[in-house]
Amino acid sequence: MDKHKIMAATMLATMGMAVAGTAVAQPSGGEGSHLGTRLELSAEASVSRTPDQVTITAGVTTDAPSAQQALATNAQQMDRVITALRKAGIADKDIRTASINLSPQYRYVDNRAPEITGYQASNQLSLVFRDIARAGPILDALVANGANQIQGPAFGVADSDAALDEARAKAVEKARARANIYARAAGMKVRRILSISEGGISPAYPMPMLAMARADKAETVIRPGEQALSASVSVAFELE
Repeated sequence: MDKHKIMAATMLATMGMAVAGTAVAQPSGGEGSHLGTRLELSAEASVSRTPDQVTITAGVTTDAPSAQQALATNAQQMDRVITALRKAGIADKDIRTASINLSPQYRYVDNRAPEITGYQASNQLSLVFRDIARAGPILDALVANGANQIQGPAFGVADSDAALDEARAKAVEKARARANIYARAAGMKVRRILSISEGGISPAYPMPMLAMARADKAETVIRPGEQALSASVSVAFELE
């Protein structure tokens, strides 16, 4: 056999090996079926719930000529605040110290070094109210007993896992429906799901709202509204 015939035979053998290698390729998953067209989609869904708990920060800030006096006065007022909380039925597990600060206060005059005029002490509590309807009146009682700082609210759903599971299921349903749209447009059909991964969850808190109720009593009212809990998924489909 001359040199040209040998080269031609070698090329044919190489091509045959390449074709054979493609033919035996198996899809991931081990089902032994042919590889179809892969379609990857992301979908997000949310469910609405009425919040059943609210977290509010309430605290005491005091000023005094000395650091010791500022802390002592602050502690006295905070004792009255905590007593009012317990009297209102707030459990100790729902009362958490959020921050304690003590800082000097300065007077600034042109061309002179700052002068310390006194000290400010601050003690902030993070409070969880599991009965939102009672939260406003309790805050009023706290102010009457020495609290002079209030921030919040941040609403929450105690059983958020069940709501998020519902959102996850809806997100997968939405991804499947969208895959069917793509498949029909391409003249194909969805054969199976290849993979599912969670993109994340996001409880969307409503805007904080502290409001005054009737003018005759001027009670603080907290309106929870609704809270949306969202979940997103990424799904890979096989089309055929």
